[in-house]
Amino acid sequence: MLDLSKEFITVLMLAGVLGGVLTGFPLALVIGSIGLIVGFLSFGPTVIDILYLRIFGNVTNYSLLAVPLFIFMGIMLEKSGIAERLFDALYIWLGGLKGGLALTTVLIGTIMAACVGIIGASVTMLAIVAIPAMLRRGYDKGLAGGVVCAGGTLGILIPPSIMLVVYGPMALISVGKLFMAAFIPGFVLSALYCVYVLVRCHLQPNLAPTVPIEERQVPFVKKTIMLVTSLVPPAVLVFSVLGVIFFGIAPPTEAAAVGALVATLLALAYRKLNFAVLRDTARDTLKLSSAVLLIAAASFAFTGVFLNSGCGTVVKEFILATPGGPWGAFLMIMFVCFILGMFIDWMGIIFIIVPIVTPVVPALGFDPLWFAMMICVNLQMSFMTPPFAYAIFFTRAAVPAELGMTTGDIIKGVIPFVILIVVGLVLCGIFPQLILWLPSQMIG
Repeated sequence: MLDLSKEFITVLMLAGVLGGVLTGFPLALVIGSIGLIVGFLSFGPTVIDILYLRIFGNVTNYSLLAVPLFIFMGIMLEKSGIAERLFDALYIWLGGLKGGLALTTVLIGTIMAACVGIIGASVTMLAIVAIPAMLRRGYDKGLAGGVVCAGGTLGILIPPSIMLVVYGPMALISVGKLFMAAFIPGFVLSALYCVYVLVRCHLQPNLAPTVPIEERQVPFVKKTIMLVTSLVPPAVLVFSVLGVIFFGIAPPTEAAAVGALVATLLALAYRKLNFAVLRDTARDTLKLSSAVLLIAAASFAFTGVFLNSGCGTVVKEFILATPGGPWGAFLMIMFVCFILGMFIDWMGIIFIIVPIVTPVVPALGFDPLWFAMMICVNLQMSFMTPPFAYAIFFTRAAVPAELGMTTGDIIKGVIPFVILIVVGLVLCGIFPQLILWLPSQMIG
């Protein structure tokens, strides 16, 4: 064992994580290794007891059982073809507007966000369905890429969200309350995106031409039926999951199981369910769930060593000493999360930062639920801020090469949406009831 000061250990561990991630090694390996090495240096062999108790106690948390269930639900829903049906219906209704297809993309992203909750699935689905339709009708490549990235990433905020399921146990906050708290901020962001698309396309009509009238000349009754039949299945799924949570019928884990069953029944109803789909869904669920829980286990080990070394006290004192009082400290935490989002996966940020900063929240005088949701809204930007920008890379990979869309086009297109997320954060800061009102109405 070495006699290391808690200040030195704090710098060593945080700098080690950032440096390790920049090397390109897997996040779980980096975090777990740093926790193990520093733990042996600080505590000797007794670190094994610390790590065992920390990892076992948290990974077996009942709330985390919802992770594979929600992942299964999202993947099964992706394979059911609901997104394509929605796009066909909204395409006819909104194609006559300037920017109508871009607006359709944001709206589908919002609807699917309340059903899927997996960024890779949402963004890829939108990119495959919407970008070819927009570019072949003369849409600006940056605008097309931007709306896909922004609309697709709403799924990590609007419940049921895997991020919220993971965040709850870390901060000792009810996952159900997090779900309800995320609804209005998610819809605020969606509304900001829609307003931006409409205003910009009105000012620069050459960016997003209207769809030719012959392509959307469908009888009113037929297009109404198309819209209703494409909206009912997602509505049934959302109510089956979030309705039972809101009315106190079941907690999130049981609601996730119901959602997985309903998604499977929808795939069956659309005649998309077969052995191959079931096999692929189960395999992808296993892979994604394993990745989440492996990072969780490594992060629990890291934070166990970090907090037992007294580093949490160092961070707390540093935050409380920030100029500007509580709001200065809050802005500093938001800025740190934003910067980390450029380099570290959202799971790493939550698993590392949340257990460290959560104990500071009462000292700052902020509502823990409001504070948690502000971090979650902030992390929306991490999917669109290079170099570690999942949404940009998913979009680029899904777009057919013959369409000529580059990574630069997508980066240029997401910048306005990153700014709109900052606007959303400001609105939630000025009007905290945007976050707190709906959870206060929950039954049970």
